[in-house]
Amino acid sequence: MKKLVVIGSGVAGLIAAVEASKTHEVILVTKSNLAESNTHYAQGGIAAVTADDDSIAEHVADTISAGADYCYEPAVQVLCKEGPERINDLIRFGVDFDKQGAKYALGLEAAHSHARILHAGGDTTGADISRALVETLRATATKIHEYTFVVDFEVKNGAITGVHLLDASGKHFVEADAVILASGGAGQLYRHTTNPNVTTGDGVAAAFRAGAELADVEFYQFHPTALAVPGSFLISEAVRGDGAVLINNKGERFMQKIHKDAELAPRDVVARGIQAEMISQGGQPVLLDATALGADFLNKRFPSINKTTRAYGLDWSKNPIPVTPAAHYWMGGVATDTWGRTSVQGLFAVGEAGCNGAHGANRLASNSLLESIVFARRAVQVLEETWPEHAASVRWKETGLLTEIELQDEADSQIPKSARNVVDRVELQTLMWDKVGLARTGDELRETRTELDNWRSADESNRLFTDWEDANLLLLSRAVTASALAREESRGGHYRLDYPDTNPAMAIPITIVRKAK
Repeated sequence: MKKLVVIGSGVAGLIAAVEASKTHEVILVTKSNLAESNTHYAQGGIAAVTADDDSIAEHVADTISAGADYCYEPAVQVLCKEGPERINDLIRFGVDFDKQGAKYALGLEAAHSHARILHAGGDTTGADISRALVETLRATATKIHEYTFVVDFEVKNGAITGVHLLDASGKHFVEADAVILASGGAGQLYRHTTNPNVTTGDGVAAAFRAGAELADVEFYQFHPTALAVPGSFLISEAVRGDGAVLINNKGERFMQKIHKDAELAPRDVVARGIQAEMISQGGQPVLLDATALGADFLNKRFPSINKTTRAYGLDWSKNPIPVTPAAHYWMGGVATDTWGRTSVQGLFAVGEAGCNGAHGANRLASNSLLESIVFARRAVQVLEETWPEHAASVRWKETGLLTEIELQDEADSQIPKSARNVVDRVELQTLMWDKVGLARTGDELRETRTELDNWRSADESNRLFTDWEDANLLLLSRAVTASALAREESRGGHYRLDYPDTNPAMAIPITIVRKAK
């Protein structure tokens, strides 16, 4: 029996804790309450092959195509093959997916060749999954630490030995034989994001400081349709899948001129198409027109979206609603193999915190929840196995290493500490949105790198809770900028105005490593 610490309470962390608790001593740590995660806000659903006219091969092909020919195919094969059985797990845990008669009511989303998106409660899939798993977890012997922040990992002789935590009573250290990191992404890097406030990349930053490699961090997916109001409320891709269209302020559809699949093109294509149209109309949002779907359908199929839009004084059954792209999902993260193992012995990373290559350069819609449940369970399956040498580097060895970037510690900067300002989160988010967002250039990336070098995190002795988060955001901003500068091509979620074409020779990863002292 191992002593396992699971970090994060999204679907990946909850699945890992539930499965591991059957045979191991488990402690689950989450920095808010158990239900607060990206999972809770997932509207569209979860992709998996459950219909007779669909196939694993087609799901694999769709994933690779949407991933801009950059996916690690062994990870994609695992994702799609094991997906259907993991759906059955969720059903056993109490998730009640919507049905039409005796069959699942399957939705169609961008870049899918079949309607294969299972949803629950219309557009509350994530909340329903989270609720079922939280109830299941509370019935186990798992020790739960809510409102607890992960400061850093303790590593000895290249292996994880414990976790440094911070809560209202102060700092604590918890010993661990293994850690499953499921802390999510870093949506708060950007001024406009669909992610909740807790997504500040804390687990990924801590893993990097512990010696874990990061990969693909330049690939950030911007969801095309967030409601253009404070808070960037997500308008599910499923709305477009059911027939809603995008129009400009002249009432004209514009995506048909950009891609053969129009509004259902891959997310990166639609997001950039919207951005270009917004620029052409002076920065004004474009409009999502769902009026043809009718009030009854919208209320039944998308109850939470319907409720939220009306709370903002918008009746989307009668008038198009304003939408804009927003940071949504990080394809990059801590480099792992197809079992979630990182370059630090005993440290796993699953869900959005990990990067196994399944999503490539642009995640296929609704594959994120699927990835979380598939690879969280796989991590638990190998807890007792001997840690393989170079576990996280298998993908890099097979594809060939493009470049390895060394990122120095903030404390080793050549700029005196007294000459650097303490980072301001709003300024950081604005800088990242403006210069490391949907469209990038080498000049702006170099300017960003210089600006980031002139900032520092607050002194540890005086840090408030948010200061720890800001330190992690600053570190990850530097990593994303460095990778984006090194990838001199456009691919998926990474778009360079000065290198607008995809370069086949660059279909290999960039990794970020901590500079040796």
